[in-house]
Formats: sequence, C-alpha cells, structure tokens
Amino acid sequence: MLLNKPTTRRKFLLGSLLALPLSDLVFKGLTAAQAAEMAAPELADYKPIFFSAQEWQFILAATDRLIPAGGKGKAPGALETNVPIFIDQQLHSPEFGGEIYMQGPFDVHAPATMGYQIPYTPQELYRTGIKLVEQWTQSTYKKSFHELTLEEKDAVLTKVNKNDGIDFPAMGEPNLKASQFFGQLLADTKHGYLADPMYGGNKGMKAWIAIGFPGARASFTEWVKQHNVPYPLGPVSLLGERA
Repeated sequence: MLLNKPTTRRKFLLGSLLALPLSDLVFKGLTAAQAAEMAAPELADYKPIFFSAQEWQFILAATDRLIPAGGKGKAPGALETNVPIFIDQQLHSPEFGGEIYMQGPFDVHAPATMGYQIPYTPQELYRTGIKLVEQWTQSTYKKSFHELTLEEKDAVLTKVNKNDGIDFPAMGEPNLKASQFFGQLLADTKHGYLADPMYGGNKGMKAWIAIGFPGARASFTEWVKQHNVPYPLGPVSLLGERA
C-alpha cells in the first residue's frame, strides 16, 4: 500500500523549477525528459479521478504484479512508470471509458473471433470486475486483494486469467467472464507501460529506455538492419522530450 510521503527536497526544488521555461530547465543541467519526469505526478500523491479509493488500491496492487519492478536489467515496473495513472485517466476520458462498445446486439457466448461482445463500457467492465474479484478474495482470504501476500496476489490473478475458481456467472454476473476482465486489465497495463508519456504512463520514458525503443524519433532507419548492436540514442517523446 502506498502511503503519503512528507515533502522532500526534490519536491521543494520542483516547485521552483516548474515555473521556468523548458529551455531554462535544460540550461540548468536537466534534460527535457528529466524535467518532464519531475513534472509528472508522484504516484503516492496522485488522487484518482475515476477509481474509488478501494478500486485504486486494487489497481495499484494488480498492475504491480502484472509488470513488477526488476527482472532483466532491473527494468522499472508498472508503479515506477505511473501505469495506474494512465489507466485512471484513460477511463475518465469519455472517448475511451464511457462512449464506445455500446452498439449491440451482444452475444456473450459468441467465439472470440466475433470481437467485443460485452454489453459494458470499459468503465463498467472495470467496476464490475474489481467488485467481483474483491468479493472473491474477501470470501476466500478474508482480506482485500491489495492486502494479500505477493504469492496470493499472483494466485488470484492466475485464477482470474483462466476462469479457474473465480466464476463471474456463478457469482451473479452473466455478461462478463473473469478472463475478459483480466484481458482488459493486462492490455491497459501494457499500454500504460509502453505508451508515450503524454498519456500519463511511461514516466520519464523509463520503459522505452529499458527496452531500447527510440520513441518518436523522425528517422532511425540506418539502425534497423544492424542486428545485435545496441541503439545508441535515447528515446524521444511525441512532445519532443529526450531521454
């Protein structure tokens, strides 16, 4: 669980820096990417605009297990790159969260090749999925999802992914399978991790740096056929920020 932190020297300095033009920040020794990362919200201080407090705790815990920090090259995880903020802001947006996927008829028993067959907007899908998973964990562990051990969280997410033991229809939800909720959550977590920072995730382009992705550079074709050669230039965001 993330706790509010006291004001740090970093935040105090940031308050002064944000009033300066980008050129001044770069002149002071900061790259545009570093300045943008400092301006991005701190996850511990962020107030969700779509999720309730309980739903937010679930999203923090679940995305942390889907893309944990560490691994090869000590890559940043979902929390270090503000993935939960990306999901929260996307769901708050009517273009993504509330005004699509509502042209029926829907056949929830149709094969996957028939495309999206859930009579819920993404907002409704998340609220329903989180509620049912929380209901199951409370019944099974007597705890909320975010209070479980890492091993228990992984076990629950595995069950959700495979519809194994967490049967949404048996819990009174005929229109949504657990695996469908998991698929949406996983896809949005990946999107938040790898999307341009302007959308709220991939803070400081950390994910791009970790995988060597050039971002929105205008041209890097000379490197396409150079196999097993590390790309030497840092990524560039759509807003022109350079790592």
